[in-house]
Amino acid sequence: MITLKELKSKIDKNARLIGLDLGKKRIGVSICDHKRIVATPFKTIEYVDHENFISELLEIIDQENIKAIVVGNPLNMDGSKGPSSQSALDKAKMIENKTNTPVALWDERLSTVGAFKISSQLDINVSKRVQKIDENAATFILQGAIEFLNN
Repeated sequence: MITLKELKSKIDKNARLIGLDLGKKRIGVSICDHKRIVATPFKTIEYVDHENFISELLEIIDQENIKAIVVGNPLNMDGSKGPSSQSALDKAKMIENKTNTPVALWDERLSTVGAFKISSQLDINVSKRVQKIDENAATFILQGAIEFLNN
């Protein structure tokens, strides 16, 4: 596992990234453009088991020419690590090992809240917002990470 700062030195400045919001039932996926300016919602993967998830992830990595993965790290509001953060770290390590792709964690505090608020400013009904909340949260996570990488 590497930091986002370390990731910056390991990948090309035009490398596309994928953002993941890891949930127990659904995993939000976002990708960014090759210039790493904008993160875009991509899809929500219904989590069945590790094998199916990794298979879908590898397919996206291959098809979209992804060079690194950013996983949301659900720190506690005070910045400390709790059980959810440890679970994200464990899953991120597994993803890195199974995909052979560099993985970095990014603070995802309030990403779901932020994604819901942003989507509420658009003219989208509540049921559609709820359906897309995971991939929108992944987009919120990835956008924060690419802004950090670009500064």
